Amino acid sequence: MVGEARGLAPLLREVRAALDSLAFPLELPGSDVARESAAAARAQLTDYILPRLASLDAPLVAVVGGSTGAGKSTLVNALVGRPVSVTGAVRPTTRQPLLLHHPDDGAWFDDARILPTLSRVRLATDDDGAGDPPTAGAPAALHQASGPDTLLLRPTSTLPPGLALLDAPDVDSIADENRRLAGQLLAAADLWIFVTTANRYADAVPWRLLAEAGRRDVLVAVVLDRVPAGVEEEIRSDLLTLLSAENLGHAPIFVVPEMMLGPSRMLPADAVEPITRWLQALAADADGRRDIARRTVSGAMRALAGRIDGIAEAAGQEQSVADALRAAVEGAYADALADVLAATEDGKLLRGEVLARWQDFVGTGEFMRGLETRIGRARDRMSAFFTGRPAPAATVAEAIGSGLQTVIVEQAARADETTRRRWRGDHAGRVLLGDVPAWDAAAVSAEVAREIREWQQDILLLVQAEGADKRFTARMLSFGVNGVAVALMVVVFASTGGLTGGEIGIAGASAVAGQKLLEAVFGDDAVRRLAATARRNLYQRVDALLRREREPFGRCLQPLALQTSAEALTVLASRLRTALPAEPSAAGDGA
Repeated sequence: MVGEARGLAPLLREVRAALDSLAFPLELPGSDVARESAAAARAQLTDYILPRLASLDAPLVAVVGGSTGAGKSTLVNALVGRPVSVTGAVRPTTRQPLLLHHPDDGAWFDDARILPTLSRVRLATDDDGAGDPPTAGAPAALHQASGPDTLLLRPTSTLPPGLALLDAPDVDSIADENRRLAGQLLAAADLWIFVTTANRYADAVPWRLLAEAGRRDVLVAVVLDRVPAGVEEEIRSDLLTLLSAENLGHAPIFVVPEMMLGPSRMLPADAVEPITRWLQALAADADGRRDIARRTVSGAMRALAGRIDGIAEAAGQEQSVADALRAAVEGAYADALADVLAATEDGKLLRGEVLARWQDFVGTGEFMRGLETRIGRARDRMSAFFTGRPAPAATVAEAIGSGLQTVIVEQAARADETTRRRWRGDHAGRVLLGDVPAWDAAAVSAEVAREIREWQQDILLLVQAEGADKRFTARMLSFGVNGVAVALMVVVFASTGGLTGGEIGIAGASAVAGQKLLEAVFGDDAVRRLAATARRNLYQRVDALLRREREPFGRCLQPLALQTSAEALTVLASRLRTALPAEPSAAGDGA
């Protein structure tokens, strides 16, 4: 089995990494169950499967568990032969797990081999003269002095080597932490000693755990405590029927009759003598102990594989919802980007203020109106325009920037509102929106303005770089670098799409004027290349800006992107089943 454990180690590390990645951040009907299931799977892998595979020869750990008031601690004291666990009427009496082992087995439990998430506190051995533990009413008792996640270790020579007893909190404790801890301890056990009473043996909570033991093929012994005289066989028969229905028909049933306890609340030794003999027989058979450990760890791995299948199904459901939410974000912002680019390509940005400033830049209004009606004659007069000094270009750049800013901000606002509306239509999306800050129009407008200024600066640098050749210097000086850059902006936005009436002629003339100016400086091929570069630069800047705008939505879904996929989890579950150790013999099943 050492070889098998080594072979399983890489796979189990993959499983643990996959489980560690799961957060289930969406609020779906099954998300709470999925989170709990993933946490339980991680705990069992860490607390039991990995340490047990690494040390099959370690002592068996028998967890004594059961319902509130069933008499677990009283049974533990009787099995050890002295009061080592707190008993009393106050509930719950067992607030911390107490692990009892033979002194020779201490090295197996001093480190974090099992239950590594629990800290250790070692108590005095029986031979140290520590005396009886205080009753439950003494709050200063060491049993209650440490935190709830502390494992108390106590060596006791009356236990046989090879077997440890773990006194666990009540499985149905009124304290949530106690119930959680009880489940964690039972999942880390090699065998269960389940204590119940004649009037509570059919309670629902214990049977949920017993059903889990059946699925895991855990060796279980049931102690039927405080059984009134004359009803033993009737209760035993009914209990056996219930056990058989949960694949636990092989479990030995030990009956402890109802009786008065002694001065130290101790059961007489003969009341638990059959249980003591059974445990001693298990401890004395090294091969049998290994078979029990192998069988239990194999059952735990099968249960883990089944649990992962369920987790994978929940992960798939979350992924499906997340994909829809993500698609809503991507669709809204893709539409926004498309609409911004459309506005830069259909000539609409050359309306109004931009057109007026451009007219002022290239000449008088009468000149542009002449271009509108007599384009051919205007071309003949372009040389006059090119030989004159153009007016300052700053106002044209400002008008272009203002119009472009308005378009981008409007589309960003529309994308944000569309995304929020779609997310509000889904319960999980509605919950996630609580983590998305409100849309800040002022901040977005300022960021858009900065991007536009930087784009215009890029165009200026582009023109300067293209005109670095001495042949272009004189022409550029005559028009001004800023003027050439503005002309390039106009060419980028010039088209007749979306314009009507007189606007068509005016925008067309604007394009002609800008085109001719640029061709006079750079030539036809360079103008086409410069315009394409400027358009591409603008696209990249708007795309990056809108991606930043949608980041708050994306961050809400980021934990899902980091999770192991449902498909990968299903594959891991299948690999776990394939890698299971061979079925052991039935040694140690009976009493």
